[in-house]
Amino acid sequence: MRYAGSRNFTGRPVPGYDAPECVLVQKAAEALKAAQDDLKSMGLSLKVYDCYRPTMAVAAFVDWSKEPDDRDSKHRYYPNLPKTKLFPDYIATRSGHSRGSTLDVTIVPLASTPSEVDLFKPEVCTSGDRTDNSLDMGTSFDCFDPKANIDTQGLTAKQQENRDLLLEVMRRQGFKNYPKEFWHYTFEPEPYPSTYFDFPILPRTPDGTPSSGDPE
Repeated sequence: MRYAGSRNFTGRPVPGYDAPECVLVQKAAEALKAAQDDLKSMGLSLKVYDCYRPTMAVAAFVDWSKEPDDRDSKHRYYPNLPKTKLFPDYIATRSGHSRGSTLDVTIVPLASTPSEVDLFKPEVCTSGDRTDNSLDMGTSFDCFDPKANIDTQGLTAKQQENRDLLLEVMRRQGFKNYPKEFWHYTFEPEPYPSTYFDFPILPRTPDGTPSSGDPE
């Protein structure tokens, strides 16, 4: 979960993400499992970057938008847009993630792991991310750029094929893509279409239940 650590466009852990856990409503989680089963038969796997997002995290994104640009963050995540243009097309001031049925996802080869190559070198997102083990989708995750749009022009045949595979696998299980971001999917019909949750994401105990203690 990218927002539980500092490897995201804010450059720091985001409030509400006290553990790197994917939290979803049950129907969305079951559909995601079915999508994973589809891919496993192809020697592939899903990789999830974000799931439920507390509203306190969304508020932190809005606060971040009011801060001066960080040069490395801009270069990596929004090289061609000013911060003012990120809302609401790429970052929502009231996010569907907070309803528990939306997630950010890609595809990776089964049993692969991320690379440590140039982990701290800021690469422009429109060139992809060599440290990530995902299939080549044309951009990296959270690339706030028209190239991340699902119907963008200029992709290679392989990049388009990879996006189409993700789209088809997710659609078969009831997920709808958000056209501005190839990685963004919402399970429909949403069980809680009008509810925006704000509980924090906590570490799991050995029996699988959320902990109420400090994550440290």
